[in-house]
Amino acid sequence: MRSFPPLPDIRGSPTPDDLLDGHLWLLELIDGTGLRFRMDESGLLRFGGPETTYADADAVPLALRPAVRRVRERFDREALRDAVEDPADVVFFGVATRHRGTDYEWDRLPAFLGTDVWVGSGERSGEGSFRPPDAVAAVFDGVGLEPVTAVEREVNARDFDPETYEVPDSAWRDGPAAGVVVRNKRGGRGKLLAEGAAADENEGARGDARAREAGSAQRTESAPGGDSAAPPLDDPEAVAAAYATDDRFERAVADLDRRTGGATVDAVADRVVEAIARETPVRFGDGGASADPEGVRAALIERARTALEGR
Repeated sequence: MRSFPPLPDIRGSPTPDDLLDGHLWLLELIDGTGLRFRMDESGLLRFGGPETTYADADAVPLALRPAVRRVRERFDREALRDAVEDPADVVFFGVATRHRGTDYEWDRLPAFLGTDVWVGSGERSGEGSFRPPDAVAAVFDGVGLEPVTAVEREVNARDFDPETYEVPDSAWRDGPAAGVVVRNKRGGRGKLLAEGAAADENEGARGDARAREAGSAQRTESAPGGDSAAPPLDDPEAVAAAYATDDRFERAVADLDRRTGGATVDAVADRVVEAIARETPVRFGDGGASADPEGVRAALIERARTALEGR
């Protein structure tokens, strides 16, 4: 599967020669994890992270599963088949929105936002090109997925100075964006991070591979939506008490009722664990500072039952 394109930081660094030329698109940089996918001949969608491809659904990290589910539920396969001769030549890139230090309004922010589209001319040849930013937005709209927010369109490169540019407010939180992506229509691209933003946290911008795959150590600041200070990761009961909020149960039940026609205790528990992985500083995974997902699930299963009975 085609890899993510490089996205260099252009503030305080030499700007790529081909970037500040022509007309620019400025796109909100989302603080999350890169997610890419393609459709094979049968219509099956195959997913990958910034460096790894996932063999099956169980291989997808918990924090990315809401993004994978959103793509699977919304992606219009027939629209892609009608648009190109071989759908397998198209690779879609985006960001799985998750907590990496930026507190978004999680109930509004889509789990996946599209950033790039590669159209090849045969997987083995390696030939093809990334679509220009205006075409990318249209492609994602056409297949039923949201593109990343455009901050400004068709900005004359002569009028743009990356050293003095002020990062605007985010479309998805009460506060500044994590940064902006600067693109032109010939493939040039770079990023401008907001003051204080860490480059390796912006995973949709192809940061450090090991940090992207394994996650980082748990943060200690309070999280959004009424979450309390981060509890010890080796205490599933404490993790569940801090982050399995009434709001997360209510959203899980409502979404399952709407999409599947009926929520079950097991499904609600799974969704709440996924929400904790996506929306909070808690990291689930192997090694390092991480929580046990099965332990957290067991700690909140009775509350999932209560949430269903209390509808």
